[in-house]
Amino acid sequence: MSDHYETLGVSRDASPEEIKKAYRKKARRLHPDVNPGTEAAEEFKRVSHAHDVLSDPEKRRVYDATGNENGTDTGFGGGFPGTGFGFQDIFDTFFQGAGGAGAGRRGPASRTRQGQDALINVRVSLRDAVFGTEKKITVDTAVVCPTCNGTCCQEGTQPETCEVCHGSGQVQRQVQSILGTVVTAAPCATCQGFGTVIKHPCHECYGEGRVRDRRPLTVKIPAGVSTGNRIRLSGQGEAGTAGGPNGDLYVELKVDPDPTFERQGDDLHARVRLPMTSAALGTTLTLETFDGERELAVEPGTQTGHTVTLHDLGATRLRGGGRGDLHVHLEVETPSGLDDEQRELLEQLARLRGEEQSTGTTLNSPAGSGGFFSRLRDRFTDL
Repeated sequence: MSDHYETLGVSRDASPEEIKKAYRKKARRLHPDVNPGTEAAEEFKRVSHAHDVLSDPEKRRVYDATGNENGTDTGFGGGFPGTGFGFQDIFDTFFQGAGGAGAGRRGPASRTRQGQDALINVRVSLRDAVFGTEKKITVDTAVVCPTCNGTCCQEGTQPETCEVCHGSGQVQRQVQSILGTVVTAAPCATCQGFGTVIKHPCHECYGEGRVRDRRPLTVKIPAGVSTGNRIRLSGQGEAGTAGGPNGDLYVELKVDPDPTFERQGDDLHARVRLPMTSAALGTTLTLETFDGERELAVEPGTQTGHTVTLHDLGATRLRGGGRGDLHVHLEVETPSGLDDEQRELLEQLARLRGEEQSTGTTLNSPAGSGGFFSRLRDRFTDL
């Protein structure tokens, strides 16, 4: 069975508000209406169940004590059903106060916790993906409160020792078990296990030590990236509570389609249309590439589908260095909308080449010099 705290991504001493925020964040991302799919649906169920247990004080107390919301300890051969008491409680009871293995393991929790990691999406052009670039973005995230600088308190004040637990962060409680009445320790509800209370919280961050804000950031995008690649920016995520360290920021890239070039791996592909006359006679084309203008030699008699390769003009290899190639695919255009003079010239060319129309008749061929069907007709006439 998965740990509910790990499922929500919070620490075991997380406050109810932190549990609620973590649940909402994951629920928005995993909800079936937003993220359809069996895997996301199962994860959504686990997150919802974890929230149901940890948001209920009594269920959470039993879960913390036994490792199971049903009141049975799953970590050491089970507990005592119906009592909410497990073997770990016995060990803590007998050894903690006596300076044994449990001594010093418990104590007031720290308010200072590391911030959450963050993920943002950034779009780049194909040219920027080929050569790399720097992108200026704005991040909506949690930053250290500028008023209290992460102390959580109003100026001139500080956290005060809890009057209930006297700074230990724990209170003792009696539990009935098969061994009789035993005394166990539980987090103090007054200070939530911190051992101190903030009686004068900062008016701007409400005692959290951080606030939401938008801050500019420059992201260096390496050459050769493609859609789906992620860049990790260490320490650029959300600020932690009470002055805790920042999490990490992950930048996920999306490469926009280019009107001329299509990327396949490290190679680029382009399609160029040229007139029938240029394909027949041969020519030199000028192609605008990401590296500037390049001349493209077209051999006489070029057919549709012929490919010319320009080496080292493709995308930069993300790992290993070097670049791919640029493949230019030629498409021969058949002329349309001919005027009388143009048609006459094409008919003359057809006569010279002995070519015929699709109807099977010759193009005003002289006697004895027609195409296949006229020659076949002449042979039957001779018979």
